[in-house]
Amino acid sequence: MKIRRMAAIWAAKIISTACRLSGKQGVTFAGKVALRIDPNILRDLSGQVREKIFVVCGTNGKTTTNNLLCSAIEQEKKKVVCNHTGSNMLAGVAAAFVLAAKNNGTLDADYACIEIDEASTLRVFPYMKPDYMVLTNLFRDQLDRYGEIDITMDMLNRAMQMAPDMKIIVNADDALSAYLAMESGHTYITYGITERVFSEEEQGEQHEIREGRFCKKCGARLDYEFYHYSQIGKYNCPNCDFTRPAVDYEAFDIDMSEGLSFEVLEKRENCGNVHHYESRHIFANYHGFYNIYNILAAYAAGRSAGLGLEDFEEVLTAFHPQNGRMEHFHIKNTDVILNLAKNPAGFNQNISAVMEDKKEKDIIIVINDNAQDGTDISWLWDVDFDRFGAKENQRKGISNGQETIDQSMGEGIHSITVSGIRCQDMRLRMKYVDIPCKMVQDVKKAIEARLADGCGNLYVLVNYTALYSTRNILAGME
Repeated sequence: MKIRRMAAIWAAKIISTACRLSGKQGVTFAGKVALRIDPNILRDLSGQVREKIFVVCGTNGKTTTNNLLCSAIEQEKKKVVCNHTGSNMLAGVAAAFVLAAKNNGTLDADYACIEIDEASTLRVFPYMKPDYMVLTNLFRDQLDRYGEIDITMDMLNRAMQMAPDMKIIVNADDALSAYLAMESGHTYITYGITERVFSEEEQGEQHEIREGRFCKKCGARLDYEFYHYSQIGKYNCPNCDFTRPAVDYEAFDIDMSEGLSFEVLEKRENCGNVHHYESRHIFANYHGFYNIYNILAAYAAGRSAGLGLEDFEEVLTAFHPQNGRMEHFHIKNTDVILNLAKNPAGFNQNISAVMEDKKEKDIIIVINDNAQDGTDISWLWDVDFDRFGAKENQRKGISNGQETIDQSMGEGIHSITVSGIRCQDMRLRMKYVDIPCKMVQDVKKAIEARLADGCGNLYVLVNYTALYSTRNILAGME
């Protein structure tokens, strides 16, 4: 059996190297070949992890949270297996262990940080028993692949039952995730933001779809004291005992004027009912409110596993998001930010992050409909694109009786370009909110045009299959 394992490792490493030299990612293919040669290789290698295995699940934020947690553990001088590239189905998970293994079939690792696609948990967990699951959030995503959100919740619940000793680290502000953790029977640890961050006026300017408005326990409409975004907020059910759980890792005193600055209050129970409270300041030079949750999730996971994380701020300073998660490039005197936006909740948070930047900016939106994206792109109509328009016209609406309101782009937006396979659909979507845009189907040509005549500050928002090709274009230009 060890000979088979070694053959799988060698084959996977040769394939990975060949793909990398040819400019392709190749991680998933390497994992598929390894599994074909040795179907039990994931079980064998994951069993060699000396301390803890973390898995990160949820609709948005998996890759950033997982990679940040990996960096935090490595700062503790530990050896970590991690699927950094975001290849998060069975083959990608297997590849993370196979490519980290030695040629003799052994694995030298203290921890593993593995991002897993929610639908793939049922295929991965028979071969790997995690110690912790970090659950970031649950939103509607790729309806033609996942179906409605209840299906995703059912898959995760079945996977949780396959790992009875696993602890769940869950976003308390998401009613769907919290309900799943609370009903699972597992020990769970919570993180969240208890204070109101956005004013009622700011919330009123957004028209987001709120997936989790109804209690999963009794079906009644939840009462929200406030929303942070989408269904994320402070809630309780007026009809039964379901309510937002107490928060173990709480962010407060949030300041987003220059980066992300906040305090984290850690609440731990020692010796029965004796509680210990510890506060720590955190600063990260990132944009986007949603990144507070990513940081908080990684911090809660590390601390829950007993790690000190004394140098966590140093980790945040050194951490550079990759793989299209607020990834920065500098090309021909233009600052370029590449970010993934693959569902309504994620896209709306991308829009918020773009609009937080008060400098003049160009925007390119790239939409594909390949199999991995989900061929149903009706979700574009649930994205709050009218926030790219002028505020005065947003309040008027797009029509007034027989008179059409001529909207324009919002303050600070120099241009908007739509691109990708479904650029025509994206142009139609912008037309319905009367925001002018240019259409250039070829992504490279769209980027080149904005580098030539843009304002020097470019945001490129892409959905899933556009991510790696666009990243390669930008990296090549840089």
